[in-house]
Amino acid sequence: MPIFEIKDLTYFYPESQRPALKDVNMSIEEGEFLLVTGGSGSGKSSLARVLAGLIPGFSGGRISGSVFFRGKDIEQIDRRTMAGEVGIVFQDPEKQLVKTSVEAEIAFGLENLGLPQQEMARRVAEVMSFLGLADLRREFTAKLSGGQKQKLALAAVLAMQPSVLILDEPTSQLDPVAAEDFLNVVKRLNEDMGLTVILIEQRLERCFHLADKVLIMEDGRIRFEGTPEQVARRAAFCENPFIPPVARFFGKVGFNTIPVTVKDGRRMLKQNFNPAPGNFSMSSSEGMHEREPLIRMEGVWFTYPDGREALQDINLEICAGELVAVIGPNGSGKSTLLKNMAGLLKPGRGRVIMMGNKQPKSATRTTWDPSVGYLSQNPNDYLFQDTVEEELLYTLKNFGIASNGAVDEIIEKLSLGDFRRVNPRDLSYGERQRVALASVLVTGPKLLLLDEPTKGLDYRLKSDLGEVLAEFCRQGAAVVLTTHDVEFAAKYASRVIMLFCGRVICDGPVHQVLSDSIFYSTQIGRMCRGFADGILTPEEALAVFKPALAKIIN
Repeated sequence: MPIFEIKDLTYFYPESQRPALKDVNMSIEEGEFLLVTGGSGSGKSSLARVLAGLIPGFSGGRISGSVFFRGKDIEQIDRRTMAGEVGIVFQDPEKQLVKTSVEAEIAFGLENLGLPQQEMARRVAEVMSFLGLADLRREFTAKLSGGQKQKLALAAVLAMQPSVLILDEPTSQLDPVAAEDFLNVVKRLNEDMGLTVILIEQRLERCFHLADKVLIMEDGRIRFEGTPEQVARRAAFCENPFIPPVARFFGKVGFNTIPVTVKDGRRMLKQNFNPAPGNFSMSSSEGMHEREPLIRMEGVWFTYPDGREALQDINLEICAGELVAVIGPNGSGKSTLLKNMAGLLKPGRGRVIMMGNKQPKSATRTTWDPSVGYLSQNPNDYLFQDTVEEELLYTLKNFGIASNGAVDEIIEKLSLGDFRRVNPRDLSYGERQRVALASVLVTGPKLLLLDEPTKGLDYRLKSDLGEVLAEFCRQGAAVVLTTHDVEFAAKYASRVIMLFCGRVICDGPVHQVLSDSIFYSTQIGRMCRGFADGILTPEEALAVFKPALAKIIN
């Protein structure tokens, strides 16, 4: 008997005329690892909430069809039982954290179950050790990084010892190394402890091969369903973007067999293509020319009140026309760097020179003019008005800027036309992220500072965002963004800065930095290493390999 079975499920959120889920039929076997992917607003998170018993009980709305858990109608199962059986980690971890310390947060659910003190202490200690949170046990949760908050939310769920684990984009705020570790932990939970895992994820190069079954959703329906290899083959021929870069590359070349891992991709290249070493190396053409510096940081140090030194001797210059990606481990100082650039934090030593003017003594956001735009990791910080359009108009009004078509232009560029009259707080996380970005872009800043702007965005929307930012830079502005999305940085950044423990350890053209990296490289880069060094994206790989491979296929 399947652990979950869904029959003819259709669901509408309250006051919505468009179904979030439509005619969904599926089953999940006990102990299965299911990967769910698809576009923003395709119904992934809604499906997760249905399986967790949160829809329609907590969300309201209209629902038809049936959902069974262990053969029993899920609506007939009391909430306490479901909470113990099915654990869910939401896309936005801040919505899931309620206590002030890490240890108290993990223990909170256990206290609600009424477990003995000794049992709670054992479970808390185990999950903190398992997820590497022991050193943070007494930390104030509000001070944790986004990635640490995600790990904490997972720890709180695992302490409840559920039989089903639902994860909604759990690696979106983790650096590549931490994401690999996290997913390996999830795989161990699935294989060694028998947990049924339902993973919703956008960065498929990290996890596609780990799943037993993959679902690709579109407009509330299941578009593709099958093993990773089956889905990759079908989606590649339909040019569906929701497959890993390696699979997209071989699909575009025209292979019938579509690999989903670097190992299989390298094997196929070796069988079909054996160039002389160095023959196809990509050249680093991102040479810097003399450009107008928009911001300069000279000997910047920053220490938080608790004594944590977040930035150490930062010396940087960002010029007009640059799209700079700042990468590095969680807690390396990336967000702090942006806040110092934006004037939200004031350096303890050193200075920030913005467009020729030294940073003012009063480091508050209102001291800056609209030529500097800053977007934090949390899009909810930017959403106050009743509709998306009013949100953008509100920003312009605050700065005394006439719209002159700017609102219409930004709404079109960020594909927000369908949500113009919608309350932004009713949108999905990825959609809210785009609205928050629109509220910053609408002022036409010369320097744009973005903290994890691709978080929650699907492949298509990331592509749209990348093109918007690239055009923004071509018009003489500059973009500095922090990201854990190495694939996005490889495709759109002209320069990469790597931070470690508050210091700049690497700064250079994107191909130079990422091609030489071990973990901060792309899936295509790892596959092509040794065949054609310097390649980072499927497009670059196609330009090098397709002519020769096409002759073999034909």
